[in-house]
Amino acid sequence: MKREAPLKVTIALIPLAMALCVLGICRGEVATVLAKAINICMECIGLG
Repeated sequence: MKREAPLKVTIALIPLAMALCVLGICRGEVATVLAKAINICMECIGLG
């Protein structure tokens, strides 16, 4: 089996993923994601 195509796709998608992460950070979505994660954890564990 050739593994060249998946490797090329992976290498091509890494800059896109990094750019989207930076875009999310610039838009201030880190706080939103953290708040949602805390709420989900509190609901699942039952501490809230």
